[in-house]
Amino acid sequence: MIYFLNKRQIRFALYFCSIFLIFTSCGSRQDIVYFQNAKDFETIVDTDTFTPKFKVNDIVSIYVSTFDLEAVKPFNLSRGSEASAIPVPIDYLVDNDGNIDYPVLGKIKLLGLTVEESKELLKEKLSEYLKDPIINIRILNFRVSILGEVRVPGRYSISGERITLLEAIALAGDLTIKGKRDNITVIRDFQGTKTYTKVDLTNKELFNSPVYYLTQNDIVYVEPNKSAISTSTLDSRTTTAISIASILITSTIILVTQLN
Repeated sequence: MIYFLNKRQIRFALYFCSIFLIFTSCGSRQDIVYFQNAKDFETIVDTDTFTPKFKVNDIVSIYVSTFDLEAVKPFNLSRGSEASAIPVPIDYLVDNDGNIDYPVLGKIKLLGLTVEESKELLKEKLSEYLKDPIINIRILNFRVSILGEVRVPGRYSISGERITLLEAIALAGDLTIKGKRDNITVIRDFQGTKTYTKVDLTNKELFNSPVYYLTQNDIVYVEPNKSAISTSTLDSRTTTAISIASILITSTIILVTQLN
């Protein structure tokens, strides 16, 4: 026997579904808005002098210049390019002991030094061979990975010498509405050990966090909120239910056909 719903029952069902969708889909202001405890006209003085430091497996570019072009040649090694005759300066890898193998000077320990500190160290060592050398050093593998509930997850190369967590999130197109704003995880390699730091974007104390400025190869993970997890679970269950229903319907049709 087929049973049809009357108009009153249909209206009740639609009303119930509407209420259910409102309560399950809407997030509160506390779940979404950044920097909720910031006050009007409040000033935060930036006294942070953060600069990135060299880590193991960093790739470093070093170029030395001076008035005597011939004297500086042994310190600016290059390799020929297969595509053209233009020489390509070689890069230096910070090994597991924190050293680079630099021409003439040999092993130089850069691990834990900033770019400026490394310049001073090289200038001191090169003073025996060159007069008033000018040194340019860059970290070539400054990249950060942004994963989870952001609009464009991926690995991003940084052109400057530092980037903030907020700037990195902006590169990834900001968090989606399903991103958990009070539980951002920054994974960092610190002298061969992984560190995990939680950050709350809804709190202005973010600016005082040790991971507000990111370092090379940091990983930023945005955890999905309850709504995203529930939706994912519901989708999975719905798909399973549809699959089971399809199998049952198909089996029933086959059985009825055989009986007839």
